[in-house]
Amino acid sequence: MQHGDIWRALDALAAENGLSASGLARKAGLDPTAFNPSKRTGPDGRARWPSTESVAKVLAATGTSMDEFASLITGTLRTASRPSRRIPLIGLAQAGSSGYFDDGGYPVGGSWDEISLPEVGDPNAYALEISGDSMEPVFRDGDVIIVSPSAPVRRGDRVVVRTRGGEVMAKELLRQSAKRVELASLNPAHPNYSFELEELTWMHRIVWASQ
Repeated sequence: MQHGDIWRALDALAAENGLSASGLARKAGLDPTAFNPSKRTGPDGRARWPSTESVAKVLAATGTSMDEFASLITGTLRTASRPSRRIPLIGLAQAGSSGYFDDGGYPVGGSWDEISLPEVGDPNAYALEISGDSMEPVFRDGDVIIVSPSAPVRRGDRVVVRTRGGEVMAKELLRQSAKRVELASLNPAHPNYSFELEELTWMHRIVWASQ
C-alpha cells in the first residue's frame, strides 16, 4: 500500500458521492482543505498519510464500510457492495478519433463498448483502457480509468485532456492560469507539456483506476 493509493481512494469516494475532495472533507466535518493536494506532502516534500481519524469520519459520513474503502484502495470492483452501472468504454488510443465525444467532451455515438463498474456521481462518466507503457508506473497496459467530466479539477489531479488537433493524453495537472495549462507526464521518461487554453478542447479528471 502506498500513499497515493489512499489519496486516490479518497478522491474516488468523493466522486462516487458527487463531491470534490474539499466537499468530502466538509461532509465529514473536517477542514475543507484537509484533502487538498498541498496537504498530501509535508514541508520536506515527503508524502503524507491521511490520519486514521479523518478516514474514519469520511467513512461514517458517506456510509462506506472499511471493506468498500479497501476495494477503492486496491482497485477491486465492488459489484456486490454498491450499485453498479454500465459505463461507456473505449481505448485511450481511440479517444482522439472523431465520433466519440461531442463538443463539450461528453461521450456520444454508438461505437463505445461498455463496462460494468461501481456507481460514480457523474452521469456522464466514461472509461478509457490504457494501452502501451507511456504512462507507467502510474497506469499500466490494460488498466481501466474512469473519467468524470463534471468533477472539479485542481493542481495535482490526474486528468485526461484533448487537444484541438485530436490528441488525447492522460497527465497530471501542474498548473492552470487564465491563459495556459501545464501538464506533467506520468512516465518520467516522457516530456511535460504546456498548452494555451485555446489549444485544448476539454480537460477531465480521472477519479478511479482498476489497478
